[in-house]
Amino acid sequence: MKPKLGEQWLLVTSAVHMPRAVGIFRKAGFEVVPYPVNYQTNGSMVELLETNSDASDGFVLTKWAGREWIGLLIYRIMGMTDALFPAPRL
Repeated sequence: MKPKLGEQWLLVTSAVHMPRAVGIFRKAGFEVVPYPVNYQTNGSMVELLETNSDASDGFVLTKWAGREWIGLLIYRIMGMTDALFPAPRL
C-alpha cells in the first residue's frame, strides 16, 4: 500500500497499542484516524481508588504499562516514530 496525499486511513487496534501504531503508520506516510478498541478497565478511577484491590493487580498493570512505555521509547530511539508519544492530530 502506498498512501496518497490527502488520504486518511482508519487505524483500528487495541487502545493499549494505539500510540505505537499511530507513530509507526505516520512515519510510513499514512495519515491515520485512530479508532482504539479493546479497552481494559475495571470501572471509574474513583472506584479504582476506593476499592481494596489485590496488590498483584497493581503489579500486573504496572508491568503492562511499563512495557508499552519502554516500547515507545525504543521505537523513538530507533527512528521508527517521529514522536515519543504520538498523539491524535486535531
